[in-house]
Amino acid sequence: MTGMMDAVALTRTLIGFDTINPPGHERACAEHLGGLLEAAGFAVGYHAFADDRTSLIATRGRRADLKPLCFTGHIDTVPLGAAPWTQDPFAGDVIDGKMYGRGTTDMKSGVAAFVAAAIDMADSLDDSPGVVLVITAGEETGCEGARHMAMSGVLGEAGAIVIAEPTSNYPFVGHKGALWLKGRTSGVTAHGSMPDRGVNALYKAARAVAKLEDFDFNVAPHEVLGKPTLNVGTLHGGLNVNSVPDLAEVGIDIRTIPGMDHGRLREGLSGYLAPDVDTLDAFVDLDGIWTDPRNAWMSRVAAIASERLGEKIEVRTATYFTDGSILTPAYGQVPSMVLGPGEPAMAHQTDEYCYVDRIPEAVELYKAIISDWMTASVA
Repeated sequence: MTGMMDAVALTRTLIGFDTINPPGHERACAEHLGGLLEAAGFAVGYHAFADDRTSLIATRGRRADLKPLCFTGHIDTVPLGAAPWTQDPFAGDVIDGKMYGRGTTDMKSGVAAFVAAAIDMADSLDDSPGVVLVITAGEETGCEGARHMAMSGVLGEAGAIVIAEPTSNYPFVGHKGALWLKGRTSGVTAHGSMPDRGVNALYKAARAVAKLEDFDFNVAPHEVLGKPTLNVGTLHGGLNVNSVPDLAEVGIDIRTIPGMDHGRLREGLSGYLAPDVDTLDAFVDLDGIWTDPRNAWMSRVAAIASERLGEKIEVRTATYFTDGSILTPAYGQVPSMVLGPGEPAMAHQTDEYCYVDRIPEAVELYKAIISDWMTASVA
């Protein structure tokens, strides 16, 4: 028989692995989790998309006629940022009910919670649809680990997905898509004292940025996700102050809603920004996810969360993207719920923390969801 796993202690252990992306280095963290799961009788496979950039898939159970329930989460984290931390970002120290550290909220607490839930229930999974745990590397920079596994054909099947990103254990039914673009403008360099002899690429970029501030997507807002958004996040150009810059780059972050075609959107923006912008290339291109909250499984998960949170569940969505952008279509557009113990507002923050009590609460939520899946699938 497998024993009960301490998800709080596991979260602290995972925080101790420095998986800041870039560079990532997720392999040691993935192998630690894989070892725990193998000891609990799970079949574990490792899948690296680059050196030391390792994801894993763990399965147990599965009747041939029924699809398993998928849990997914990533183990890479964002950089610490320029501001100094008041707490050790790799210690997982607990102060006043909060665990501090990079990745506590986003999203090693979520990974620890579903791993603990799966291990706690391992012995009951064998004659059931079972579970598949997809633990990814490289999510923060565009879902690289999930994309690699989807393209490699190693994901297998799943009937629904729980994405353990930070939601304060409140169920979210989807999130917007992400289209990140890099626009380049070109000019002719010249001495800064003779600008008439050059063509200033930064002036072109500045005109493009001004046009982007007024860009209208001309689409109706989604009933829950709202309107698409556009933000200019970076502007780079020039090598020295006394030269006319001949190259500039504009970084554009677009968040889309269901029904928007990213290819057509990029083409439309290219025309809108011409002739100043020469090229407009996508470096992150992820569709959003949306499952009708009236879906039977989504309704059951909402009821489980309502009972444990002690409040009526409203239809909510996440502001960030997740590996669901890759996994939901890879598994055949299955119902997908974002549900995890982290605090959404603390993701990527200095002195990131999660509330300790939410971690065992998430474990119990996940165990109830697994039990429901086993019961409903065989009914």
